[in-house]
Amino acid sequence: MPRPRQPGRHRRPEPLVAPEGAPALVLAVPGTPSSATRSLAEEVVSIARSELPGLDARIGYLDGDNAEFPALRAVLVHAAEERTARFEQARAAGMDVREPDGPVAVVVPLLAGPDSALLRRVRQAVMESRIAAELTDVLGPHPLLAEALHVRLSEAGLARADRARLFTVATAADGIILASVGGDEAVQAAGITGMLLAARLAVPVMAAALDQEGSIASVAEQLRSSGSQQLALAPYLIGPEIEPGLVEEAAKEAECSAAESLGPYPAVGKLVLAKYTTALGITPQQAQGAPVR
Repeated sequence: MPRPRQPGRHRRPEPLVAPEGAPALVLAVPGTPSSATRSLAEEVVSIARSELPGLDARIGYLDGDNAEFPALRAVLVHAAEERTARFEQARAAGMDVREPDGPVAVVVPLLAGPDSALLRRVRQAVMESRIAAELTDVLGPHPLLAEALHVRLSEAGLARADRARLFTVATAADGIILASVGGDEAVQAAGITGMLLAARLAVPVMAAALDQEGSIASVAEQLRSSGSQQLALAPYLIGPEIEPGLVEEAAKEAECSAAESLGPYPAVGKLVLAKYTTALGITPQQAQGAPVR
């Protein structure tokens, strides 16, 4: 039972709790599995769990094939088997339980922007599992990702951390290349977040494709021809979806410095959870078990 709510206008909001029997959140992680990738994914999942206690969150790798890095398909099958086993155990114990229905899992791709090739593989893994699962959209575009990009740039000394405080950085960039993967669709989606980032930094931001030859250099030339002298590369990427060293090569091509990928920034975990709750139609009141007003 939820705790009694405190009366008054200034009561503290009650913490959310995952509904009993809710589907598992399965994070679909692209790229070659590694200890660094696993650490990143686990931190993202940990952030989601901290926001919604009781959440059943799991990690499935697109290129996984063993117990250390389980494949997405295997994770979905295992989630379904566990749900069936819990129901059968409860019924055998004489409990009055209803047979589970609805999706076994909600699959959230760990991608900042659309990548048709990777998303096709995620859909294929879900289909091959033959498990009732919902697949959400990618995490962006979103204002929280613009915030994360700003933080990564400031950490690298390429942007002011806070415009309001007029904190100056000698190496602050006056033009940002927002690097994405996934072709033209990804560049267009990154451009939306790029406009939000430009508003935060008050400098021009242009999106380019890491996986299209000449795209980074072309955008760098456009920025320089429009007056920007000191450029910076901001990866609009979580990290695992690209080969190591690709961002560094792009920065050399553009002759500029680069920030780190978004990685397990807190906003990434919160957006993963938001995709999950939106897919299930969970509101804060419903998550707590309280009546919807």
